[in-house]
Amino acid sequence: MRPLTSDDPEEIGGHRLLARLGAGGMGVVYLARTAGGALVALKTIRAEHAADPVFRTRFRREVTAVRGLTGRWLVPVVAADTEGREPWLATEFVPGPSLAEAVDGLGALPVAAVRTLGSRLADALTAVHDAGVVHRDVKPGNILLALDGPRLIDFGIAHAAGATALTAPDAVVGTPGFLAPEQAQARAGEVGPASDVFALGCVLAYAASGRRPFGSGSAAGVLFRTVHEEPDLTDVPGELRALAGRCLAKDPAERPTAREVAAALRDPRVSLSRQISEGREEGSLPPAVLRMVAERSARALDVPTPQRSPRQPTSGDAADDDPAPSASQDARPPTRRRVLLMGSAAASVVAVGGGVTAYLAGRGSNGGSDGALPVHTLGFQADLSGPNKADAWHRSAGRGLPWSSTTRARASRSASPWTRSTTGARRPEPSRRPGASPRPR
Repeated sequence: MRPLTSDDPEEIGGHRLLARLGAGGMGVVYLARTAGGALVALKTIRAEHAADPVFRTRFRREVTAVRGLTGRWLVPVVAADTEGREPWLATEFVPGPSLAEAVDGLGALPVAAVRTLGSRLADALTAVHDAGVVHRDVKPGNILLALDGPRLIDFGIAHAAGATALTAPDAVVGTPGFLAPEQAQARAGEVGPASDVFALGCVLAYAASGRRPFGSGSAAGVLFRTVHEEPDLTDVPGELRALAGRCLAKDPAERPTAREVAAALRDPRVSLSRQISEGREEGSLPPAVLRMVAERSARALDVPTPQRSPRQPTSGDAADDDPAPSASQDARPPTRRRVLLMGSAAASVVAVGGGVTAYLAGRGSNGGSDGALPVHTLGFQADLSGPNKADAWHRSAGRGLPWSSTTRARASRSASPWTRSTTGARRPEPSRRPGASPRPR
């Protein structure tokens, strides 16, 4: 996650933006919170492309495609606006790393983990194809690893059956290394569900060996090998090599369907009940990958406070600006002098009629907007009503409430029944019996 920049809005469509998750081919992806408190990944079209009718139509197509999809291993759409000045799409937030991060950082996965991963991705593609949609960009970067299984994301270039192409006839759409030959040669009329199966075969080979089946390097070289050469499956375990080879057939008609791939990856020797109870352990990810997934998931519990990238100081900024008070200065506890002043303020209020007074110890009148500065509140209350008011005041004075000289002067000048003693304390003047002479002073 990266902090928001000064150019990012505070909210989009009622979603409060928290951080940047990244930038894709169509725009920026934000971590945001809904009005109900749920976290979402909010994807927007870049401002410079928002007015482009081709981009807007593609974005509208993506929303239409994924809104009708249902499947456990797909990320549902929670909200979208395809007609606004800046279109956006919000999906459920998955706080896990991508398959590319896991394999590139920690190496190939065990065979059992690849079987589980592949079968669930094949189930996701089955749901996509049954809805009449072709993903066209199945790759490790579009597969997120969550604690309960993988998620297939990003339908930015998804193509619905019968839809009009949005790109030029000779344009290659997708990611080299995970493209079917018909996509690499821009044969748009032949792109279909079998193209996604080819990409799934590339993903299986990559996850099981840590290497791309058509190598790396320049995009032109990778595309050439994809069309004219056989895949390199040397490091793919034998249990998976045959199935991966079928998925990577040059002719789309010779590839299995996504449903057939899912069935082939499931171990027929394991019953459904055992698969549910034990499959998590037998086909789970390696401990190092699980730690990575757990760490990413834990970060979702510590949602960052929305922050903007700090503005860089310019030469025009005043050099003698007063620095902001430090936390150590603002958070210091009240001194003895402050306590005495608080007591005198309370006593003066009591002397003129009682009530409640409060003192806020600590600087700043803005209420601590940053949430870092503590506020200390002291309250004093006295009840001067009723027949026991003198006794209540005497008890308060007997507990040694500190008075300042200023308070005593004010109290002596006030029209109150209290007399002043030689020590500065107040005591009630005793009542005189009828006919008695005043007490000499």
